[in-house]
Amino acid sequence: MIGKQIRLERIFNRETKKTVIIPMDHGVTVGPIAGLTDMKYIINEVASGGANAIVIHKGIVVAGHRGAGRDVGLIIHLSGSTSLSPFPNTKTLVCTVEEAIKLGADAVSIHINLGDENEREMMRDFGEVSRRATEWGMPLLAMVYPRGPKIKDSYDVKVIKHCARLGAELGADVVKVSYTGSTETFKEVIEGCPVPVVIAGGPKMDSDEAVLEMVKGAIDAGGAGVSIGRNAFQHKNPRNIVRAIAGIVHNGATVEEAKKYLEG
Repeated sequence: MIGKQIRLERIFNRETKKTVIIPMDHGVTVGPIAGLTDMKYIINEVASGGANAIVIHKGIVVAGHRGAGRDVGLIIHLSGSTSLSPFPNTKTLVCTVEEAIKLGADAVSIHINLGDENEREMMRDFGEVSRRATEWGMPLLAMVYPRGPKIKDSYDVKVIKHCARLGAELGADVVKVSYTGSTETFKEVIEGCPVPVVIAGGPKMDSDEAVLEMVKGAIDAGGAGVSIGRNAFQHKNPRNIVRAIAGIVHNGATVEEAKKYLEG
């Protein structure tokens, strides 16, 4: 479908076929954390640094619209939960594909946690969102994580492979999963998933080098890019860290080469 292809080209680099996504949907989960108070400012910073797309909730589209500067793809997140809930890992649909279209979205995203006690409801929502996204030619990014009482190691390659494959099986165009810790193990994840896979950034890391090493490992494994939030928008220089990440993703830079972007 040409509509979906055109929209995918707004969130992926047309030349490299890879993407740097900066998710900034955290306000629903944990409130206005550092880095996400002035949305126009932070969106401008990551866009100027070379981000291909951002992920935000529907109500922040107006608050974050700049009306100037470098364009950036818009992915509207459809699901959420809060850290205040007794069931923080159970995601609920809070937006529709149709609402996202009206807001000018280039793609939509959904988050499900495999292993949660309410997994079946999230799976059902995933299936319905996938159906509606297909009808409208809207790309779907699925964020799939293993979180629940049966999960012993949330970075176990077998579990991450399952998460990635499930995303593809239920109709996602792009799947976001956690990085397994090494290029060799992440290759297994890529091999088992027939759609592009991007890595999550995870919690705020102690060093820039650790972030860049993770990005490099995922790209070397065949990953389609990254979806990194806190380690980008909470950085002391968001624009430069996004430039460094994009240098690896799109230009094949080494970690040492990418670190030079941090110096401006």
